[in-house]
Amino acid sequence: MASIYLIRHGQASFGAENYDQLSSLGWEQGRVLGRHLARSVEPGLVVGGNMQRHSETVEAIATGFGSGLPSMQVLEGLNEFDHLDVIKGLRPEWADRAAMMRDLADFPKPAKAFQQTFEKAVARWASGDHDQDYIETWQAFRERVLATVDELIELANGADVLVSTSGGPISVTIGDLLDLSNEKVQALNSVMANTGVSRLLYSGGRRSLSVFNNYSHLEVEDPALVTFR
Repeated sequence: MASIYLIRHGQASFGAENYDQLSSLGWEQGRVLGRHLARSVEPGLVVGGNMQRHSETVEAIATGFGSGLPSMQVLEGLNEFDHLDVIKGLRPEWADRAAMMRDLADFPKPAKAFQQTFEKAVARWASGDHDQDYIETWQAFRERVLATVDELIELANGADVLVSTSGGPISVTIGDLLDLSNEKVQALNSVMANTGVSRLLYSGGRRSLSVFNNYSHLEVEDPALVTFR
């Protein structure tokens, strides 16, 4: 059976004007993963969404991997949902980024306060009770991701694949395989590490989960490299 390695991007730049770019730590996480993969994987295909953090994660992986890593092909269906739109559904005033940052600055741990609000916002979005409030509904997001997974498996044609994406698409893909509820899918998303690797096995129409959220490559090199946001 061939393998699909679902890789959550390196740490993005929380609080920066451009959140989508990797932080300096995110770049290092990618390089560490690249060195690890070079010892164990010979991918025939590399794909990712068209978000900056997806392509930069592949760039960082390639630096650590060395020669032989295929160029990344873009599948837009692997993009994360619009987290700002989802948050706005719960906190409309946070459509103004400056207002959001001012509010978060009142907390001792702004990133933790943001995460708590984010989880509530995602639960509201996924409930399906407020679909009119969102650009992309939870159900549309789920269908988009699963259709893209089918597309990449056809594209891979039996090869091992590296996939640079985000926690949302990874959790939806695994949730579908394990027939998990929306609540449990969201719980998966909340514990995924940056550059954590989940491995799917596939052969024809058969698919199974082999590994979830492995970030031992970071722990072995330096436990301080482990981040979840």
